[in-house]
Amino acid sequence: MLKIVLIVVVVVLVIFLVPRLFSGSRAVPAPDSPAPDFTLPSQEGTSVNLKDYRGKWVVLYFYPKDQTPGCTREAHNFQLDQAKYYERQAVVLGVSVDSVSSHKKFCAKEGLNFKLLADQDGRVSAAYGSLTNLGVAKFAARHTFIIDPSGKVAKTYTSVDPGGHSEEVLAALDLLQKR
Repeated sequence: MLKIVLIVVVVVLVIFLVPRLFSGSRAVPAPDSPAPDFTLPSQEGTSVNLKDYRGKWVVLYFYPKDQTPGCTREAHNFQLDQAKYYERQAVVLGVSVDSVSSHKKFCAKEGLNFKLLADQDGRVSAAYGSLTNLGVAKFAARHTFIIDPSGKVAKTYTSVDPGGHSEEVLAALDLLQKR
């Protein structure tokens, strides 16, 4: 009987404590809260500040790694829909903990013309509750934030299917812009 109780306690601890130990993230910013500001380098080597996009809608998406299947599919879909984002006065910004050089190669290989931002220390990913820290490896979780023209978080996505996500974001932009 004591063994069963001990096993149950261990299982409960694993379920509830281990994810917290490996998470380097804070809570995801809530809708209607100010979007955490940042300045990060793009694949072009230029600094991008969130405040540069005041007056526009921003689709800020975090992704784990350049050149991986899901991240490539997600980026291709955002690229294919660039004209639709432009029509909605929205800009797409991708963020991962990869380097500027990695982003530059990814954009060149995949034909991406929107900005990918290098968050190598993970501070911005953490500020958005989107950093996964496995101790020896850190990477951005697949999260997306729609930020309104005043700089507030309008919508969050913490469960993202890379295949249809761009369409989902465009539909949300349409609804948000009708308000």
